[in-house]
Amino acid sequence: MTVQAHIDATPSRARPFEKTQQPTPALLRKLLGRDLAPSRGEFSAVLEALNVGDPAMDLLVDWMMDYGPRESRALFETAITEGLAAIPDCPEPLRLFIKSVERRPAWVDFDLIDEGARFIHSTGMTAPYVLRDLALMGGYLLSGFNQSLVLTGALNQGASRRIAETGKWWVDCTEQGGLRRFSAGFRGTLHVRLVHSLVRRNLASRGQWDATRWGMPLSQVDMVATYLGFCVVMLGGLRKMGVPVTPRESRAVMHLWKYTCWLMGVDEKWLVDREQDGIVLLHHTLMTQSQPDWTSRELGKALAEEPLERHFRRFESLQRKLAYQKHLSVSRYFLSRDKMAQLGLPESVSAWYPLATLLPRLLSFSGQHYLPGLRQWQQHRGRRAQRKVLGQMFGDAEQDLIRPGTNHPGHA
Repeated sequence: MTVQAHIDATPSRARPFEKTQQPTPALLRKLLGRDLAPSRGEFSAVLEALNVGDPAMDLLVDWMMDYGPRESRALFETAITEGLAAIPDCPEPLRLFIKSVERRPAWVDFDLIDEGARFIHSTGMTAPYVLRDLALMGGYLLSGFNQSLVLTGALNQGASRRIAETGKWWVDCTEQGGLRRFSAGFRGTLHVRLVHSLVRRNLASRGQWDATRWGMPLSQVDMVATYLGFCVVMLGGLRKMGVPVTPRESRAVMHLWKYTCWLMGVDEKWLVDREQDGIVLLHHTLMTQSQPDWTSRELGKALAEEPLERHFRRFESLQRKLAYQKHLSVSRYFLSRDKMAQLGLPESVSAWYPLATLLPRLLSFSGQHYLPGLRQWQQHRGRRAQRKVLGQMFGDAEQDLIRPGTNHPGHA
């Protein structure tokens, strides 16, 4: 079944325009240089994007299904890992798609992308804490996001594996040089993009999917909000955790994810350079989201319990419980008691871990800006910590990404 590129009806999950026109606090307006509320034109553009998927990849998947799924997937794998030269007489649809992603935009600056990667390395486990316990956990409050996960069976499959796969993709993308052609981040992003399209195609063909309410499965709006979670939400959360972020570091992180999500199939018109513009855009995407529901509770509890399945060499039971409590405390640091309850999480938990580590973290990261040697040491140390936790998630299993037909790491 061909995934429709556009559906005329406005999905009912979106708020009416009048409810989006809340006044912006004066200090925030000064910081952003504009109101958070969308104009009529911005509002209409976001509503339209609810009904748009990833036309280029969706068209390629249509061809793959006609050509033969097994044979076409093998060709796709060869094309992204070895290049078109490895496929004599490459079918035209595949050749055109690969050429389109190899033809990187003129704005791509790999030196700046590597700066963003090094900054992310230096944050150690603070960035993963923010991404997991704020961006992802908080994202489950938006029930519109959750529908594709529910209908693809995410509630019945291990959260540990899904989070590990997302972590593997994130690590690959944030390696220095990880987004260059043939590198793991570049290849992995195209794998994820293919899986997104297959999920979109599958859900659009099923009677359970209510397009009048939800719009297109894994729409441009959903992809944009996810993209902004990896940069805008992470940067804001880092600051609240005691990690100072310079304007140059902010720009580098934004640029890294701008290119990553261009590869992922986000339309270039939604990609932004400045964190301030990302804050505004994130606000505009959130006006299309639904209130928390039972999916928020089920997914929230599954994510919260993921640390209880990690693999440790020593004192495994104790370390699992400690990791579980740490992650809950980080969520509580960012989320109110009401939101914790909506996610099915204990309301009585305190934000003990972020509060206990805030001052030491602030002093350590502030010192990096004056001591280059300390900064380089923290980059190496931080990346080792990120890789170590990834190993704890996978255990003895091979650290690889999902393959078409399973859940997708773009929204774990």
